[in-house]
Amino acid sequence: MNALSAGQKAPDFNLPRDTIKTDGAEHLSLATFAGQKLVLYFYPKDDTSGCTKEAIEFNGLKQDFAAADTHIVGISADSVASHNKFKTKYDLDFALIADEQHEMLNAYGVWVEKSMYGRKYMGIERTTVLINRDGTVAQVWSKVKVPGHAAEVLAAAQKL
Repeated sequence: MNALSAGQKAPDFNLPRDTIKTDGAEHLSLATFAGQKLVLYFYPKDDTSGCTKEAIEFNGLKQDFAAADTHIVGISADSVASHNKFKTKYDLDFALIADEQHEMLNAYGVWVEKSMYGRKYMGIERTTVLINRDGTVAQVWSKVKVPGHAAEVLAAAQKL
């Protein structure tokens, strides 16, 4: 699928989530957040430098997102066990979804061919999607640069 754009209906998903500090839900879906604003941030790998910085930035603004009636969910291809360790290590207070089969990653257009040192491989393009209360995409940030990104997403969420 091509990249999403504002105004499109957000693709549905139903995937396993971390099991740390949850309300008992083992899976999360788009319907879980019906009528609420949602930030989906796609990141390459648990406990790596940029991904850790991004998670910590979002976590630091969790109360501000909550005040803007906006939920935060991180998504990577890592396992639930990996998410649990990552979330515990950095005391993250939002859900992490495990998409080991790349279903959601493909649906949102973030599972792409990448290149490092001339070697091509498939991976996640760091992307954030802000979803309106009606389930449509409000804004998409592609090829995200981490510093200050969470604050930029918060400002957009506060305007919705």
